[in-house]
Amino acid sequence: MRVITGTARGRKLVTLEGDDVRPTTDKVKESLFNIIQFDVEGALFLDLFAGCGQIGIEAISRGARQAVFVDKSKKSIEIIKQNLKTTGFEKKAAVLNCDSLAFLLRRSEKYDIAFLDPPYAKGILQNALEGVASVMNENGIIICECSLGEELPEQVGDFVVFKEYKYGKTLLVSYKIPEKQEDD
Repeated sequence: MRVITGTARGRKLVTLEGDDVRPTTDKVKESLFNIIQFDVEGALFLDLFAGCGQIGIEAISRGARQAVFVDKSKKSIEIIKQNLKTTGFEKKAAVLNCDSLAFLLRRSEKYDIAFLDPPYAKGILQNALEGVASVMNENGIIICECSLGEELPEQVGDFVVFKEYKYGKTLLVSYKIPEKQEDD
């Protein structure tokens, strides 16, 4: 696994080992950043259920001003810190070892982009979406990675499904607040 582009392009990242780990593939990661390419520069990026941190690191490499990494696994946090050191992004990152839902309940900070990639088909994503919507800027984007058959709500808070993208058995779903139409 590597950083695809930006200031840390080509740097190799370490990932966790085991059957419970499912890192985002390079194809899906590249597609994700094609979706948000014009929104990353200067963004405050939330990488929830961060795993090895590759998505938040890619965001920093592409110009995000800061990424916040949240994962409840101590092993994941160690790997994220190692990957941040490898890329030199420690000062542009906040790494939090806590439950994602608890994190969302006590945040007042507003994010520009949030990426959610929890374990598939366990209801975690659906539970987290409402909390994520409450910590987003009005012009923010929420991107969820899930399995193709997983059902997500059409609306969370003021955010509605903007687009869905299918990549084999993986689905990326983007949420945005619809632009208000001015009455003539």
